[in-house]
Amino acid sequence: MIINVTTVEVIPDYQLKLEFDNGETRLFDFRNYLDYKCYETLKNIDNFNQARVFLGTVSWGNNIDIAPETLYEKSIKM
Repeated sequence: MIINVTTVEVIPDYQLKLEFDNGETRLFDFRNYLDYKCYETLKNIDNFNQARVFLGTVSWGNNIDIAPETLYEKSIKM
């Protein structure tokens, strides 16, 4: 079963506060992903702060997104 992101809030230090369609609120630390080539532009905090929910996951435009499964599995419950 795929769990979709319903809301995202950017919080300091490249953290994402996420709400999922199963009712859970979780915290995702994005810092470990910033060295991946596909996420390099997100090192610029202004770019990172553009995070939004699109089609059940978090997207930053310009075809940059991350799988909702990764967001759920690698986050901690709040």
